Amino acid sequence: MVKLTIDLIARGTSGYTKKKRDETMNHYLKRLTHLYLENKCIDEVGEDMSMCRNLSVLYLYDNQLTSIPALHHNQFLTMLYLQNNHISRVEGLQHLHRLTKLYLGGNSITVVEGLEKLEKLQELHLENQSLPPGEKLLFDPRSLKAISGSLKMLNISGNNLDSIRDLECLRQLSHFIAIDNNLNDMKELAHVFGQWYWLTRLDLMGNPLCHKAKYRDRVIVMAKQLDTLDGKQISETAKQFLKNWHANKETQKQKRMEVLRRGETFLDDYRGEAGGDLPPVRDPSGRTGTIPGYMMPENIIKGLPRKQFDELLARTATLADQGFQRSAPVKARSGLLRSKHEIVKATRNPADITSTSHTDVYSGSAPPRRRPLMSVSFSVSGNFNPTKHIQSDLLGNVG
Repeated sequence: MVKLTIDLIARGTSGYTKKKRDETMNHYLKRLTHLYLENKCIDEVGEDMSMCRNLSVLYLYDNQLTSIPALHHNQFLTMLYLQNNHISRVEGLQHLHRLTKLYLGGNSITVVEGLEKLEKLQELHLENQSLPPGEKLLFDPRSLKAISGSLKMLNISGNNLDSIRDLECLRQLSHFIAIDNNLNDMKELAHVFGQWYWLTRLDLMGNPLCHKAKYRDRVIVMAKQLDTLDGKQISETAKQFLKNWHANKETQKQKRMEVLRRGETFLDDYRGEAGGDLPPVRDPSGRTGTIPGYMMPENIIKGLPRKQFDELLARTATLADQGFQRSAPVKARSGLLRSKHEIVKATRNPADITSTSHTDVYSGSAPPRRRPLMSVSFSVSGNFNPTKHIQSDLLGNVG
């Protein structure tokens, strides 16, 4: 483990700020503005840092620090890099009123607090904290309110966050990074983005909501000033097209709501006139006639009185019990359409039908098919004698 010393500080400067030969160490440390102390295995920062009164940028990332060092003598500090250490709590920053960028990613911070005096903070990096299993990064409302008027960039990637509603007060944000979290609520996102009017860059990759239908289109509509989403530029043509699409969608939604509202108004008016009750619903199955289980068709109900309809059904049932059955018209093989079946009277010999009873003629089965009788008419010229030219047994059938 390494403790920060004056010698280590002197070696942590750039080539542009070398110590002069006749310059004292105190004067040299006082005029330093940048210190590069990253990846030095430093686990403790002593009082020697207080000698760097004009320090504005301090790089202390990739070390072994367990807490934020005391920097109350470095009031001109504007950028502080403390990522990838073992810091578990945000504290000791109340004297850094000029701080604009704070890097605390890759530590073990569970609650974002202690930022009440950083009223000029513009960038805050809190990505990939080593959190206990099942826990997520929390935010102190007092700290968020203190930096809400100045913060423009926030990085909270990889912190198991499932909601960003607590961050809606950060209305000056222009760049928001929340990669690899558990964000899944598009409605909440729309509400928060409606408060972040200046948001131009957004990164949400690795969240469940990225798999929702039309995710990119919906986010572009939510954040109206967005220029870059998930590292991809948004063209003005795409923004205008999605804007028109959303406006048309909202118009259709308003029309549907208006139709529903009118329907509800009508029902409310009807309830007021009817004393609060809707009319009873008639059950079609309960509407029966004299024949059990029969439901009268609507067209007959409208055109024929109920009493006449019942009488007609009764007569039809009586005829069916007597054995009467109507046969439909039958088309003969020759193409001629036969008429309805009638009882054919015998013309040759009445004895041919003596064996046919009245019951057989009117039986329920269909009668046998018979070929139609044909009649022939002709005219004869010249001397014609019927007795000579026509057989005697056919003269009786000639009419």
